[in-house]
Order: sequence, then structure tokens, then C-alpha cells
Amino acid sequence: MTEDSAGAEMIPEEMIESETEQKSITRRDFFSSASTGVALGAGLLLSANPQGAWAAPTAKSGGSAGHAAIPPGWSNAFHPAATAPLYPPRGAPKAGEKIHEFDIEVGISVHEIVPGIKIHAFTYNGTYPGPEIRVPEGDWVLVNFTNKTSEFHTIHWHGIVLANEMDGVPNGTQWGTGPGETFKYLFRAQPAGTHFYHCHNMTNLHVQAGMFGALIIEPRDPKEDLVRKVFPYEREYTMLLSEVDTVMVEGQMERMMKEMGVMQKMNESPKLMKEMNGGMMGWFANKKAFLDSVKSGYIPPYVAPRAGRYPAPNFNFFMINGRSYPMTDEMMIRSGENIRVRLIGAGAMPHYMHLHGHDFWHVCQDGSPLQAPIRLNTVPVFPGTTTDIIIQGTNPGMWHFHDHSDIASTNNGIFPGGMMTMLMYEDAAQHGVKVPEIVQVSS
Repeated sequence: MTEDSAGAEMIPEEMIESETEQKSITRRDFFSSASTGVALGAGLLLSANPQGAWAAPTAKSGGSAGHAAIPPGWSNAFHPAATAPLYPPRGAPKAGEKIHEFDIEVGISVHEIVPGIKIHAFTYNGTYPGPEIRVPEGDWVLVNFTNKTSEFHTIHWHGIVLANEMDGVPNGTQWGTGPGETFKYLFRAQPAGTHFYHCHNMTNLHVQAGMFGALIIEPRDPKEDLVRKVFPYEREYTMLLSEVDTVMVEGQMERMMKEMGVMQKMNESPKLMKEMNGGMMGWFANKKAFLDSVKSGYIPPYVAPRAGRYPAPNFNFFMINGRSYPMTDEMMIRSGENIRVRLIGAGAMPHYMHLHGHDFWHVCQDGSPLQAPIRLNTVPVFPGTTTDIIIQGTNPGMWHFHDHSDIASTNNGIFPGGMMTMLMYEDAAQHGVKVPEIVQVSS
């Protein structure tokens, strides 16, 4: 293993075989590529070409006029062995293989959920949620993760098949990345589909505080993109669904900063470092050490004497890409167009996304195409899952798309708000639809 100057554990030298590998995306590209139509920014992804190739099916094509039918060509046979990775997870880059390199820093920023509501947040590269990462399947990803806070952090690559050391579980597959340290994550992008990343340390707080982002792995061969083949589309949107207890986040981050300030002083003094123990940090070498400590009088933090210190979250704001209605971004569509929407359950609650005036096709779950598309108007998105849907431009107008759970359609208990946005037809007026734009913040 190699080490950086701060002592953070790095990737094994043998995992990089050559110094001449091509690095296709630099730090500058990471922030600028959104303007070119490839998706490496926070928020919704919108390509430049609004034209779609879908047209309403006819009776001849298998569906009655005005009713959607599954276009021909959908084939996703079930293979019991198909969960095996395409590429060996513990392989290493070879000369000529493409490596996409990203620099991600975690710091503390002020994030505005809606006007008048701001929280202190942990942010990847200053955005809440973090920047979207998008790479082709089979390419290598190298992430230089630098911690600019006084807390310990990691990145877990949710849904990715990779080497155990790269999984980002603190005190499980790596030591947490400490203040001022850099950890290098190296893995091959697989499997294709909609995935995400998030911190795996103090997850209940850190994810609420903004440490999550989308990770999209595209099929290497466009001919293998089953969804695009059957439902041709040019535009797509990524929606990270999450929720936050603003009182809990502000209180815990304030308390954490004070405690980490004490730890920072201890790091500077070898004498004080001798006082570090499992009773202080809750870190033990193994299960036996933990049990021995309990027998010796150690009281774990989850028992009665400290149970009231960290109450369960009482979520009061519900967000799409870090914003609550009316500050959520709209989805744009035209008549006859297909758009792809990637829904990511980044938070701790299930959400039931409902589209007015339309049915849509549920086409992928956790990145994988379903055996056949499912026609729905409401789809559940559970914590840790991803769901891809295709919306077809069949009914011009301005339509709500929102979580049908009543509580998630509020801002601090006030309706309307929360996890709500709009599907807006750019050609609505051409079809005689005239709907005024109204922003409502109270009923």
C-alpha cells in the first residue's frame, strides 16, 4: 500500500500497472462538461436536442389509437448467472484503458432548500447533492477524495461491483478519511445503469446534510442500450429523492464540530492521544474487544443513559435534487417525444412518485432493465433503490409530478411543497392549452 503525506491509506500500487493510461476527464472537465450536454453536474440532466422519435402507436403496431403499446424489440431474458460482473473486480488498469479522474472535496457549506430555509451542509465540491458522475461501462474511475472538514468521511459507491477495499465503509473496508487526508478510490465502472454514491460514516446525519450524488454508468455499445433502442430519447432527467430534519442537522452538526475540535487538539498532542479509547470513540479492534469493554463497564451510546441525545429524525423538508417545491426544476417535453427520468432513493423514506395526466413505462430497477416494461402512473422508490421511467409526450399541458405521500408534499408541514415538480410541454400553446403559471406556497 502507498500513503499520502497525511497518512491516509491509498490504493495498492499493483492496482495501477502503467503511468501512461489515458485520463479522459480532468478536474476542469468535471465542472465544465455540463455545458456540452454530457452530464457531470448537480441537478437535472438536460441534453441539447429536444427531438424525440416516439409516435403514438396504431392498431397495426399492436395498440389501439391513443393507447400505448410496448414497441417491438424489448428482450431481456432471465439468466440466473447474470449477476456475475463483466470485469474482474480486483483487476487493474492496463495500458491504453481509459481512466476518468475526478477530484472530490468534502467541505461545509450553507445550502438553501427554499427561500428562507438554509442549513449548514456537508457538500461534495460545494453542491447539494454532489456532482453527477457519468462514465461508460468498463472504463476506469479514479476519485481523489479529500476531506476538508474536521469529521471523518468516506464515499460508498452504491450498486457498483468493485474491489472490497474500494467499497467506502469506514472501519470496515478502510479507515475513515480524516481531516486533511486524501483517499484514492479506483474501480471499473460496472454494471451499467442508474446508481449513486454517498458517505457511509454517520450516514443518518451525513446523507441528510448533503453527502450523496448520482453515478450513471452508460452501456459501452449504444446498440446494447435496450431502453434507448425501444424508446428512442434525447433528453433525460436525474432526480435524487431525499428528506431532511433541519432541526436535527443543525443541532448535530454544531455538536459534532465542537467534539471534533477537541479531537483535533488530541491529534496534536501525543500525551492526549493516549486517552483515546473505545469508550471515547466507540471504535474497537473486533467483536471480542467490544464485548470485553462492555463487561468492564463501558456503556454503549445506544442504551438508556444516552438514548435521548440523538433522537430519531422528524423530517420536515422533502427534496428533489436538494430543493423543495416551488424551487424544484421542471421537466420539459414536447408532443411525441420520449424522456427518460432516473429516480434515485437517496434518503431514508419511501416515496411514491405520481404523474398527472399520463401513464409512463417503468423500464429499469436498480440499473437493470426489467424483463418487460410495466405501465404505471405511480411508482414507489424505496431507500437505496433506483427506478428508471420513460414518459411519453401524449397529453400536452402542464402536469404535476410529485410524491403522493401527503407528508412529502409539504414544506415544514405547510401544503403545497416538498417533493413536487412539473412536466411542462414546450408546445402546449400550439395544441390550444393555456394554463397560467402560478406559484403557490400555502393552501
